[in-house]
Amino acid sequence: MISNIKIQKTEILSDNWYILKKVTYEYSKPDGTTHIQVREAYDRGNGATILLYNKAQQSVILTKQFRLPTFINGNTDGILIEACAGLLDKDNPEDCIRRETEEETGYKVTDVRKIHEAYMSPGSVTEILYFFIAEYSKEMKVNEGGGAEHEEENIDVLELPFSDAMDMIESGDIKDAKTIMLLQYLKMKNILS
Repeated sequence: MISNIKIQKTEILSDNWYILKKVTYEYSKPDGTTHIQVREAYDRGNGATILLYNKAQQSVILTKQFRLPTFINGNTDGILIEACAGLLDKDNPEDCIRRETEEETGYKVTDVRKIHEAYMSPGSVTEILYFFIAEYSKEMKVNEGGGAEHEEENIDVLELPFSDAMDMIESGDIKDAKTIMLLQYLKMKNILS
């Protein structure tokens, strides 16, 4: 393993949408030799994601929206089916996910449970994603969802049987990592069957 990591230089390559940095750093190897490497890291901030589930109905709430990076990487229509998610901005993860849930899905949830956190693409992106689950019911629906209008998110809200969502992982209709992780968590913990 490497040790004694020292940042020598950081250059901002882009701060147009988020921040792309070019970092030069020095480190020591176990044999005592010192090396210098240059890497790029994309800092888009940290985020939170949530999967809403209904035990009685054996259903989940997911979203469907266009994602440009998937489109330019071969996803023919750029549409992804995903769990609700958003950037923390200046909120703590719990407040963020409550806000995002209402904006994107139209459900106002109060009892959210954090299940874990993970680096989603640690080779190039700094983001930590905080994972939550919450039960939902029809009574919690306060609006149609669809995302914040000023952000032009254009989100469709999907209520699906849990078994269908699991089948969609197998068929490739769900390809989003955070969503797969959350669905598999519900299955692994026998929260839904």
